[in-house]
Amino acid sequence: MAEEKLKLEDLLGGMQKAEEQERIDYVAIIGGGIMGQGIAQTIANAGLDVLLVEKNDEQVEKAKENLKLSMEREIARWAMTQSEMKSVFSRIKWTTDHNEIPECDLIIEAVDENYDLKKKIFKELDEIAKPGTIFISNTSTLSLTKIADVTKRRDKIIGMHFLNPVPKVPLVELIRALETSDKTVELIKKFASRIGKTAVEVYEYPGFVTTRAIVPLLNEAMYILLEGVASAKDIDTAMKLGYNFNTGPLEMADAMGLDEVLAWMETLWSTLGEPRYRPCPILRKHVRERKLGKKTGEGFFKYDSDGKIIN
Repeated sequence: MAEEKLKLEDLLGGMQKAEEQERIDYVAIIGGGIMGQGIAQTIANAGLDVLLVEKNDEQVEKAKENLKLSMEREIARWAMTQSEMKSVFSRIKWTTDHNEIPECDLIIEAVDENYDLKKKIFKELDEIAKPGTIFISNTSTLSLTKIADVTKRRDKIIGMHFLNPVPKVPLVELIRALETSDKTVELIKKFASRIGKTAVEVYEYPGFVTTRAIVPLLNEAMYILLEGVASAKDIDTAMKLGYNFNTGPLEMADAMGLDEVLAWMETLWSTLGEPRYRPCPILRKHVRERKLGKKTGEGFFKYDSDGKIIN
């Protein structure tokens, strides 16, 4: 009887240990750009602790200040309270130090859409993170399978494509790489639900669903502008009123960041070879001139400090 009780205790202890390993309470985010900030805010707002890692102190301060300004704008619009902002900031630790990464239960990479950079980061993380830690990439166009190849945990690599602005968009695309396990998918589905996102599963393919569908629309709107068919303002008004869009395609591109949009188009154009993804010359011109949209104050429109179009 005592032996049976001991076995039962061992079994329950093992189950509890497995549960503890699966619980996600501390999340590392690599990259503090617009997406990294939004992901950090969303996760912290759900009551989880966040470690946001940037490459240097200057970038850390810039990310912290930008998130503070973004949340203060929300407060000014009565969409958030001061106490909510303080609560979010109390859960985010900002750092350049990688030493705390092994303590995290989940790692999310949110850097630029660059294969070499992402592979370098995943390779480094693979060497320092706990063996059971799941790695997530916020890629919108790149192959998770190729990124996973540089790690020893291919079954624990998965994509979560968040859409900007992350705290407001209730959707996330869940991308399974070739060797991603069912267990990893289920755990990340639960995590997505916990932070208030509806996850849609997509097959690994350039652009997945949202990027592949939206890029031709943005590109065509740019060609309409280039050809002088209508002004930027009228193009966006037509799409908002005619098709019930909350935001017109040109302002949408500005909000995404024109450099990001160009990177998506170039990836889709090179991998799929279809003309609808070939970047419009006016987009290349804006990016060359560093008119990148809302983040620089000018793109297809000019913006004030609150991100509102200046008429």
